[in-house]
Amino acid sequence: MFDLPGSWVWDFWFADDGDRYHLFFLYASRALHDPDARHHRASIGHAVSTDLVEWTQVADALVHSDAPAFDELATWTGSVVRHPDGTWFLFYTGASLSADGRNVQRIGYATSADLLVWTKAKGPVLEARAPWYEKLESGAWHDEAFRDPWVFADPGGDGWHMLLTARAPEGPVAGRGVVGHAWSPDLRTWELRAPLTVPSEQGFGQLEVLQAEVVDGRPVLIFSCLAEHATDARRDGGGGTWAVPAGSLLGPFDVDAAYPLTDERLYVGRLLRRRSDGRWLLFAFRNAGDDGAFVGGITDPMPVAWEGDRLLVTEDQVLLNDDTRNLRPETPSL
Repeated sequence: MFDLPGSWVWDFWFADDGDRYHLFFLYASRALHDPDARHHRASIGHAVSTDLVEWTQVADALVHSDAPAFDELATWTGSVVRHPDGTWFLFYTGASLSADGRNVQRIGYATSADLLVWTKAKGPVLEARAPWYEKLESGAWHDEAFRDPWVFADPGGDGWHMLLTARAPEGPVAGRGVVGHAWSPDLRTWELRAPLTVPSEQGFGQLEVLQAEVVDGRPVLIFSCLAEHATDARRDGGGGTWAVPAGSLLGPFDVDAAYPLTDERLYVGRLLRRRSDGRWLLFAFRNAGDDGAFVGGITDPMPVAWEGDRLLVTEDQVLLNDDTRNLRPETPSL
């Protein structure tokens, strides 16, 4: 488990250099007192581990830039990949405020030779644009949702893909969350493309922290959404981390068939394949305690496996602790 006594820790992602695992995470000081205030104070921290259980904090990866900048407010969730030339790329969300105080999100990146010292590229490389993606001016949502870049190499060798938390400009307001998409030949220049899903009455207002993986030979997409940000059809079943049937890493994705991996006690599920034995594990941050208050901190690994057509957290107690036992949710009725 990874906790910081003086800070809240929430969204996170991994990199594996072949020797150590690297954990990148959002954190903000508990001196803010109000955990909801953490979002506008977020920096990207960094820790390392050899066993995915014991973590050692090292120097922070990124902090917000001086104004004016697309990331002048905070640096939010992203992902790390390695270019064939050995350069590491950290893609992240830059947050800033509009004139009326609402949040606008754009995508930037930083590079590193060693995963420890990062240099930001100038300016954002992607932002929401019509006709495919909802802008702040629509007034339909509380922010301009365009964040959480998940980057991976094209399975056929044709460049790189980025999946994004984004919203369509039309459709049911609480069901406009879509899988945003962009493509790059080199990780430095990016072409925005049409979303890979469509809005739905059975859907979600936002598909946060997307990740597409092939787990034990079968593709799956995971994301997170709280009940308050979903359609009426989803709210009674609660929120948390969700899994979506997928035809490949690029879809098709059947968001209407999304099913829960965790309930709202755990959020922002991340899948990682353990190097030593090839086993797939799920991590998440502790979102809500028994009293409903925000907790923070990242769980120990939880093994996952396919049961029929669904990827589920297994009941292997060896890798589960008291905070993460019995968190496999009931399937909500739609």
